[in-house]
Amino acid sequence: MKKIEAIIKPFKMDEVKSALMELGIQGLTVAEVKDFGGQRGHTEIYRGSEYSVDFLPKVKIEVVVADGLVSQVVAILRKVARTGKIGDGSIFVSPVENVIRIRTGETGEAAV
Repeated sequence: MKKIEAIIKPFKMDEVKSALMELGIQGLTVAEVKDFGGQRGHTEIYRGSEYSVDFLPKVKIEVVVADGLVSQVVAILRKVARTGKIGDGSIFVSPVENVIRIRTGETGEAAV
């Protein structure tokens, strides 16, 4: 099993969720995060004072899938979350030793 984490632009979240659901992904975790990366932020003016916005709002998606689905999930994330502009985000793939479903006690891929 693998854990796939993706940091994407917030307006792409619904489109990504729909695409993953079509693949059969039933559960994912989503969190609003702030990102500092290639975009390097920008400056804004508030009440006549200029200030720097370094951390930009993003969405972090986490999903654990069987090894056989990893390439499909990554392909969906690459295709659907891409705008072609700086700041599209990143995808991280990590191994997962075990998963335990608290309610049923199922373990491994059966719990995913």
